[in-house]
Amino acid sequence: MAKYMKPYQGIFWASVILTILLAAVAPALPMLVEYTLDRYILKADASGLTWMLIAMIVLLLGQTVIRYYHTLATNVLGQNVIRDIRIQVFDHITKLRLKYFDNTPLGKLITRTISDLETISNIFSQGLIQIIGDLLQLVVILGVMFYTDWKLTLIVLIPMPMMIWATYIFKEAMKSAFVDVRTWVSNLNTFLQEHISGMAIIQYFSREEQEMRKFDKININHRDAHIRANWYFSIFFPVLEIILAISTGLLVWYGSKQILANVISPGVVVAFLMYINMIFRPIRELIDKFNTLQMGMVSAERIFDVLDTEEFTPDQGTYAPADVRGDITFDHVWFAYNDEKWVLKDVSFHVQPGETLALVGATGAGKSSTINILSRFYEIQKGSILLDGRDIRDYKLDFLRGHISTVLQDVFLFADSIFNNITLHNSSISLNDVIEASKKVGAYDFIMQLPGGFDYQVQERGATLSSGQAQLISFIRALVHNPTILILDEATSSIDTETELLIQAAIDNMMVGRTAIVIAHRLSTIQKADKIIVFDKGEIKEVGTHSELLNIDGYYKKLYDLQFNSLGI
Repeated sequence: MAKYMKPYQGIFWASVILTILLAAVAPALPMLVEYTLDRYILKADASGLTWMLIAMIVLLLGQTVIRYYHTLATNVLGQNVIRDIRIQVFDHITKLRLKYFDNTPLGKLITRTISDLETISNIFSQGLIQIIGDLLQLVVILGVMFYTDWKLTLIVLIPMPMMIWATYIFKEAMKSAFVDVRTWVSNLNTFLQEHISGMAIIQYFSREEQEMRKFDKININHRDAHIRANWYFSIFFPVLEIILAISTGLLVWYGSKQILANVISPGVVVAFLMYINMIFRPIRELIDKFNTLQMGMVSAERIFDVLDTEEFTPDQGTYAPADVRGDITFDHVWFAYNDEKWVLKDVSFHVQPGETLALVGATGAGKSSTINILSRFYEIQKGSILLDGRDIRDYKLDFLRGHISTVLQDVFLFADSIFNNITLHNSSISLNDVIEASKKVGAYDFIMQLPGGFDYQVQERGATLSSGQAQLISFIRALVHNPTILILDEATSSIDTETELLIQAAIDNMMVGRTAIVIAHRLSTIQKADKIIVFDKGEIKEVGTHSELLNIDGYYKKLYDLQFNSLGI
C-alpha cells in the first residue's frame, strides 16, 4: 500500500509530524495538573491557580487545533489514495480478457471496486497513522511515568501481561470474523446484482418467494458474521475495563501508602490517575484501529488479488498500417474456451476485401466464437488468423479492434444520452456524423420524436426503448465509427419484419466497401452474401453461395427447408 502514498508525500509527512506533536503534548495536561495541585491548590495560591487554569485552556485549544489538522490530513490522504487505487482497479478490469468475466460474478467485482476500497480508505484515515500516533503516545506517557516514579509505574503496570494476552486472543478472533463479514458482503452484492438484473425472469415464473428465501439465508449468514464480530467486542472491552479497574486500585493502594509516608506528593497520584486513563484509552483505540487495519488488510488482499490477475489479451503487436483492406484468412484454426473442449476444429476460410461472408448453423456450432477470436476477445490455441496477410497478433490491439465494428443480438445501452451511446464519448465523432449515420440506418425519424432527440436520456440497459429501437441505435454506433470490417451477430433478430425491411437496404449500404461477416438464423437475410459457411459442432461442413448450397442438398438445404416450411412458405 505504501507506494500509493508517494504522490502525496507532503500530506503524508504533515500527518506524521502532527501525529508526533499529538504524542509529544499528550502528557502535558497531567503534568500541569500535578504541578498545580502541589504548588498552588495545596498552598492555597489563588493567583497562581488562575494562571495555571489559563495555561491548561491554551494547551487544550492547541491540542484541538493539532487534532483538527491531523484528522483532515489523514482523511485527505486516504481519499486521494483510494481514488488512485479505484482508477487503477477499474482500468485493470477493463483490460481483462472476456474469459475472466465468464468465470467471475459481477457482484464480486462491484464489491472489490466499491465496498472493499472504502474499507481500505480507513487504513489511512483511521488506521495506520493513527496506530503509530497511539503507540508514540504510549511510549511518551510511559517514559514520563517512569521518570516521575518508576516504582509506582511498575505497580500500575502489573495487569499489563493480562491485557496483552487478551488483546492477542481478540486479534485472532476478529481476523477470522472480518474475513467472514467481507465474504458475505461479497455474496450479498453478487446475489443482488444477478437477481435485480434478472427480475423479469423471476416475476415471469413467479419465483419471488423462493428467491426471497435464498436471499434471507445469505442475509442471515451476513448478520451472524457481524454479530460474531460484535460479540468479541462485547467481551473484550469489559475485560479491558476490569484490567483498568485493577490498575487503578493498585495505584490508589500503593500511592496512598507513599503519600502517607511522605515519599510522593498527592499531585503525583492524581497525575498517575490521568496517565492510566491515557494509557488505556490509546490501547482501547489501538484495538479498534487495529481491527480497522485488519479489515483494510483483508479488503486489500482481495483488491490486489484482482490487480494481480494477469488474464490480459497479449498486446505486444506494433503493426498499425495507414490503410486496412479487410482481407481475412482463417488458417487451420482450433479454439476452445476451456482446456481442449474444442469449439472450433481446424477451421479455414478466406474473405476478400469488400466481400460479405455469412455464417449459419445450429446454436453452439461455433459462429459467435469465430467473430470473437477475430477481435481477439479470446485467444486461439492452434492455427493463425490473418488480416491483410499479417497475423492479427502482430497488430496493436486497439488498432485492430478500432477497424472492426460489431452489432450484437443483445444490445447494451448505457444510462446516458442517445448521442453518447452512439459515439461512446469519442470526441472525434461529431453530431453531423451521427445524424448522417442515423439517416442511413433509418433511425433518424424515431430519434427526433423522442424528447430531446439525440440528447434523450436512455435508462439503464435501454429500458425505455423497444428492442427494435435499441438495435437501430447499435447499427448507428457501428456505422459512425467507420469500420473496415463490419460484424452483424444476429443483428436483426430483435427487429420486427416491418423494421427489418426498413433497415435491410441501410445494411446493404453499410456493407458497401467493407468486409462484412453476418451471423443470422433468418436465412432470408443472407441470400445476397458472397459466401456462406455452414458450421456444425465447430467444423465447416459446407461453403458456397445461397444458390450453390441449395443445389448441394446438404446441411444448408435442410436448414432452409426447415425454416421456410415452418413459416408455411
